[in-house]
Amino acid sequence: MLFEALTLQLGYNATLVAIGATLLGVSAGITGTFLFLRKRALVSDAVSHATLPGVCLAFLLMASFGGDGRNLLGLLIGSAVSSAIGLWCLNWLTRNTRLAEDAAIGAVLSVFFGFGIVLLTVIQTLGMGRQAGLEGFLLGSTAGMLWSDAMVIAAGGGLTLILILLLRRPMTLVAFDPEYAAARGVPVHLTDMAIMGLVMAVTVVGLKIVGLILIVALLIIPAVTARFWTERSEHVVLLAGLAGGVAAYLGAAISASAPNLPTGPIIVLVSFALFLVSLLLAPGRGVLAAVLRHRRFQRRVHLRQGLLALAQGQPIYEKLTLRLLRRAGLVRADGVATDQGKARAAKALRDERRWEIVRGDQTHEAAAALYDGLRDIETVLTRDQIAEVDSMIGGPQGVAV
Repeated sequence: MLFEALTLQLGYNATLVAIGATLLGVSAGITGTFLFLRKRALVSDAVSHATLPGVCLAFLLMASFGGDGRNLLGLLIGSAVSSAIGLWCLNWLTRNTRLAEDAAIGAVLSVFFGFGIVLLTVIQTLGMGRQAGLEGFLLGSTAGMLWSDAMVIAAGGGLTLILILLLRRPMTLVAFDPEYAAARGVPVHLTDMAIMGLVMAVTVVGLKIVGLILIVALLIIPAVTARFWTERSEHVVLLAGLAGGVAAYLGAAISASAPNLPTGPIIVLVSFALFLVSLLLAPGRGVLAAVLRHRRFQRRVHLRQGLLALAQGQPIYEKLTLRLLRRAGLVRADGVATDQGKARAAKALRDERRWEIVRGDQTHEAAAALYDGLRDIETVLTRDQIAEVDSMIGGPQGVAV
């Protein structure tokens, strides 16, 4: 079943859901990247929760005029208006009061979501709630998705991607350094509003598939996942879009292959799985890479301390140090230094004395700042500088090999 779902062979509805979810995942991943880089990830939470009153009011309005209260386009328009009002309230509170942004987010989120729950309860008491299925907008509901619904989601996702391509440069500048962007003539406030508008668009489009509560995860987790793999902003944007698209596609396929599995939560769990893999295995910033770097650092420290002990005729009691020295061919099995070990030990001791001179000389202040107890002095000073330091120490001149 899973293979058939992955190859879009489970039927019309499953195919629509998979394609719509993939487009949404790509849009959410790319949009969320700028929000994440701007360090305003919590704003997406406020925007998403602010959509619920608009969904309920749109349903009531359409139903009161005898229309189909479940018309997706009408519900999305209502949620867009509501989230726009919530976003305006958030910006007004942040700019015109002493409230910090996180406090303003908490206020907007709780008030709008509470108002939405009240409206949802009122709809259910009027006898329209069960037929409407509005509770599906909380966690997403893809059952019975129509072609028109998929087209609305696809068009919204595609339009969002086009706007991101047009605004990519100013949004990147503002995300990394708003002061520099302002100096370059970029309207920072308007660019921030554009980012928030794109977040609002993705949130509204994603209500049907992921729901207003879980859309935050689809906006932020792919961007965080991508950040583990690269240091370049343009690569983060591309990888975040890829991670969001893959998570949405796999989540929709898993949901379609197993009965009674909700699509939105499964997509979020798959996205978290990708994040977990990146957290553990990313080559530069992952946990495994950090552990390996720490172990390599420990080995270098043990080798350095072992060489200094050999040079000064001190006994070595640390088993790991002895094992590393033997493995490097610097000591014999009985702990006596080899000729190579004696030469390396003499150089290590002399380098320590050289560093003492360098660190005490203000003319070498820049070089002294690089001292970490392990760095070879030849990577910092020239041969002439080392010879000058050696003349101050006395004894053999020149650079030992």
